[in-house]
Amino acid sequence: MTGSSLITSDRGGDADWPVKLDRLREWLAARRRIMVAVSGGIDSTFLWKVATDVLGDGAVGVTAVSPSLASWERESLADLAREIGGRHRTVDTAELDNPDYAANPSNRCYFCKDTLWRRLTSVAAREGFDGIVDGYNLDDVGDYRPGQDAGREHAIESPLKHAGFRKADIRAAARALGLSIWDKPAMACLSSRFAYGVAISGEGLARVDAAERWLRERGFDELRVRVHAGELARLELPATELERFMAHREAFVAHLESLGFLYVSLDLKGFRSGSMNAVLAPRARDAAAG
Repeated sequence: MTGSSLITSDRGGDADWPVKLDRLREWLAARRRIMVAVSGGIDSTFLWKVATDVLGDGAVGVTAVSPSLASWERESLADLAREIGGRHRTVDTAELDNPDYAANPSNRCYFCKDTLWRRLTSVAAREGFDGIVDGYNLDDVGDYRPGQDAGREHAIESPLKHAGFRKADIRAAARALGLSIWDKPAMACLSSRFAYGVAISGEGLARVDAAERWLRERGFDELRVRVHAGELARLELPATELERFMAHREAFVAHLESLGFLYVSLDLKGFRSGSMNAVLAPRARDAAAG
């Protein structure tokens, strides 16, 4: 990857990741046909790769396409399918049509995943798939992920978690299997960039996409452009990238102003995945997580 310092704490993997990989393959081999929900991140892509190796055409990667999917993620899907040699399809979702989602409450992800799983379970039943799997792993346990509630309600299985994988194991195994994105920084949908309570719209998502794409075209690949009330954009970059960014500061501000932002700030705490959850009190976060 270029342009940013990768998070190193999740790259080594436990020494027994090959045992976990064998466990995963055994789990998959007991199935005939499965759908893998593929976001384009390393976790679900690795699962798609292993499922394809084990089941061949019996495995299909499925990606939800909506305005919340970043343009560069959408563009990479065809390349990933060719690299893996696996089947891939997309489904259009319309989560923005759900006012509960568009209002952007703290459990927004529940409404997104509920929409996705309803759509996929209908397709799976109609086409004779044994089940649907996602990329959740042990490092996701205990994190605030309301989308997992929807997964449980729709009987979505998480074989990476079942096999004992953590993020570091996934990266180590993906590297050993020759997967090009083994060290890809963590990603999330564009809706995660909006502070809770700030309404999400197609126009707003397109602005965030354009803002982040501008930085990616200049070599930054671990970043978030967060949106707060009052047309405020807050940029998160790794602390090691702040000095390099300053050479682009004026042009970046001009670009965001052209997108309609009135205020542009640089977060001196640096990049933090899931930083929007900081506003949730621990007790409320735990209650919402069930």
